[in-house]
Amino acid sequence: MRRQLRNLFYRATLGDHAYRFLFEPGPMDEVVVLDCETTGLNPRIDEVIAVAAVMIRSSRIMTSEAYTAIIKPDRVLTPTSIKVHRLRARDVAEGRPMHEVLPELLRFIGGRPIVGYYVDFDVRMLDRYVLRYIEAKLPNRRIEVSEIYYALKYGGAPPGTVLDLRFQSILADLGIPNFGQHDAFNDALMTAMMYVQLRDMRQRGVRIGRERAVQQEAPIGA
Repeated sequence: MRRQLRNLFYRATLGDHAYRFLFEPGPMDEVVVLDCETTGLNPRIDEVIAVAAVMIRSSRIMTSEAYTAIIKPDRVLTPTSIKVHRLRARDVAEGRPMHEVLPELLRFIGGRPIVGYYVDFDVRMLDRYVLRYIEAKLPNRRIEVSEIYYALKYGGAPPGTVLDLRFQSILADLGIPNFGQHDAFNDALMTAMMYVQLRDMRQRGVRIGRERAVQQEAPIGA
């Protein structure tokens, strides 16, 4: 209810009516998997320097319809952040300004649900820019893959059960190859594979054993 009221407010006060499509439902069988690489973990001061969005249509991961962009930050990268996202100063120097990237990204996402791993963080990082440009925050429904994984593996677990929701642990449990983290496209693709597999398991009522790994692969389409 709170999110619905907030979205009604933003729709009514939208600064640029060209973006009203964000508040319209997207195609029923489509979601967008989002990943952002950032200069840090503070949405108030850190910046997005790379973004990737991958379309899922029904149960197909549409890699040919992915959106990726390197973004030139306002401030110089620190050595600490470079170690995490592995983008050097010269890499982002050739990036595009956010005011060019954001309209393309928003049109790619549309009104579709946004899927991600710790998706709230990525959306909060983007909202900083979205609010500045269109005077609204992203209204899209969010789907957190770690919550689906938790429900399938740890739902009903006895008190004291050790929880492991790390990205690499979910990959291993689902038998998904690690393409290398902290690359926006790789992270988005791996998250898409997680989501397709977890959603299928949930629909079939299949649980993830806490003492064994599940070996499956998500289909990838063009």
